[in-house]
Amino acid sequence: MHSEHFVTAQRSHLCGALRAEDAGTSVRLGGWVHRARNLGGLVFMDLRDRAGMVQVSFDPKWTPAEVIEQAASLGAEVVVLVEGEVAERPEAMRNPEMLTGSVEVRAKSLRIVGPTTGAPAIPVARGKTEKLAAEELRLRHRFLDLRRPELQENLMLRHRLLQATRRHLSDRGFLEIETPILTKPTPEGARDYLVPSRVHPGEFYALPQSPQLYKQLLMISGFDRYFQVARCFRDEDLRADRQPEFTQIDIEGSFVAQEDIIALTEGLLAVLFAEAGIEIPKIFPRMTYAQALERYGSDRPDLRYGLELFDATDVFRGSDFMVTKGAIEAGGRVRGLRVPGGAALSRKQVDELELLAKGAGAGGLLRLKFVNGAFEGPIAKFLPAGQSAVLEASEGDLFLMVAASDRVSNPALDRVRQEAARVMSLVPEQARSFLWVLDFPMFDEDPKGALAAVHHPFTSPHPDDVSLLATTPGRARAQAYDVVYNGTELGGGSIRISDPAVQERIFTLLGIDEETAAARFGFLLEGLRSGAPPHGGIALGFDRIAMMLSGATSLRDVIAFPKTTAARALFEGAPTVVPAADLADLHLETTGVPE
Repeated sequence: MHSEHFVTAQRSHLCGALRAEDAGTSVRLGGWVHRARNLGGLVFMDLRDRAGMVQVSFDPKWTPAEVIEQAASLGAEVVVLVEGEVAERPEAMRNPEMLTGSVEVRAKSLRIVGPTTGAPAIPVARGKTEKLAAEELRLRHRFLDLRRPELQENLMLRHRLLQATRRHLSDRGFLEIETPILTKPTPEGARDYLVPSRVHPGEFYALPQSPQLYKQLLMISGFDRYFQVARCFRDEDLRADRQPEFTQIDIEGSFVAQEDIIALTEGLLAVLFAEAGIEIPKIFPRMTYAQALERYGSDRPDLRYGLELFDATDVFRGSDFMVTKGAIEAGGRVRGLRVPGGAALSRKQVDELELLAKGAGAGGLLRLKFVNGAFEGPIAKFLPAGQSAVLEASEGDLFLMVAASDRVSNPALDRVRQEAARVMSLVPEQARSFLWVLDFPMFDEDPKGALAAVHHPFTSPHPDDVSLLATTPGRARAQAYDVVYNGTELGGGSIRISDPAVQERIFTLLGIDEETAAARFGFLLEGLRSGAPPHGGIALGFDRIAMMLSGATSLRDVIAFPKTTAARALFEGAPTVVPAADLADLHLETTGVPE
């Protein structure tokens, strides 16, 4: 941060930028009182701006008495202007925990420019052991919360990541092009936020869930390299890593193959992680969707630890145990994971793992311990002799299994695997795991045979599987890919359909008739029929990347004004009831407010 860029008529330096080499310099500082300590005739103040803090000393040796008296009366978060001289602190008085800890500013004058009307609603300054105020209270007083150095560092990192993104893509010939915020409702996997039109009664815009159709139209229009730091909106249930409005790095290119997008993404992520001081591999390992589910039960597996799943169906085949027998006869399997040393877990800890499996849809967990060279547990008596070698059992192992269809066992075992790794401390500190998951299925098929797009209906089928669209479309793979970091999806993309005939066939398979397709996607179909280049791209969750690189645990800590998990903006007070007259202007009326 170049301090000279911040020079104004009232400020010569940034508080947090002062160092030992500035000793002897006269300075004018502006900032917030972080802490003040009155030692009876001597006052010490930590003055804070976005660059950090510096100690300001008010001493009769260099400060007029009336200035000391004024400084002694100041409370936290008052905004002041200070003039003084930078001096090195005595060796014994230096603070190694502050970047400015080797210097202080010896104040000669003080002026209050931003008085307060009492103690702040939430504290900005905190001791090492002092807990944060409750999040709801912090969001209600967000302007104070944002003064915390931790959040300011997060948002400054976010800024640097944005600029690095723009530089990297611009240097590679990508054009930043904005797409509409008021657009047409289209089904993209979540509910749209709708905006009523005043000038067109009864008609609505939608806020975009993504710029998907527009970026494809830009490729059709001849802009062969597009990107956008795009605002997106989805009306869906929230959690710590999800917000109703979010930012994604949206990228699309023409005349590209999957390998081009993968290489571009690996290069961009290397730049973003480097901005946070982290070096990552230049090339990420790869795994097919089918392999990921078989080995880990998830299409975003965390590879920082083992605990791979195994198939014990043959072990239990022919067993009289009704749970496994019934599952196998119904076409399911017995699958599970081996937790080294897990036999030492308490009954309560294993019960908690089972609750996670049940919460993910499983009927329960089948448990086995291998201790003193033999299996123990409720189902041990149903286990045929000589199975320790088949299950690769070692002393102290815990086996946790689910007998069900893969649709049930995959999410259940995924949750159990993650929690078992946490409980057993199997995740190495500072370990990082990147992965590409490839060859996703084109469709998800329900028990009645109805198809739904796994990604979106504009994803191109795998070239080797195009013929399956006419015979067994449920088996067709897509040219789709996700990039995963430490078990979290950072982004996903695909090669798009550029042939209008193939696009129309996909709509038909999804149960979208010609009339509906024309009404919802007619503008895209019209573009495809006008000559579309082969194209594809990816969207990366920018908020999620910023969260991970800052070390935050919630997206709300890297977004200036976020929503709660109930989609409320507590500081602004949104959403809110709108006066009836305003609704009438939009040709709307309420049918009653739910209690």
